[in-house]
Amino acid sequence: MTEWTQRIEALLREAFSPSRLEVEDQSDRHAGHAGAREGGGTHFRVEITSEAFSGQNRVARQRAVMKALESEFADRLHALSISAKAPGE
Repeated sequence: MTEWTQRIEALLREAFSPSRLEVEDQSDRHAGHAGAREGGGTHFRVEITSEAFSGQNRVARQRAVMKALESEFADRLHALSISAKAPGE
């Protein structure tokens, strides 16, 4: 697990107390693409399930995740694929 994966996981756990969280660094698949940097940490996939998403639509959930990761976007994160669900979905 990379340092960036750990940082993203920590921020999402703090913000949403998820019952399920999977963070995958996919930076190696984007070498040569916009935003890619040597050493990775730029492109991620997140699957998260949290009670915090209950009653929210897909866009609101994605915005909440992006807001929780603002510091990472300012630092290194370039692209994020998000699957955010409420329990039971």
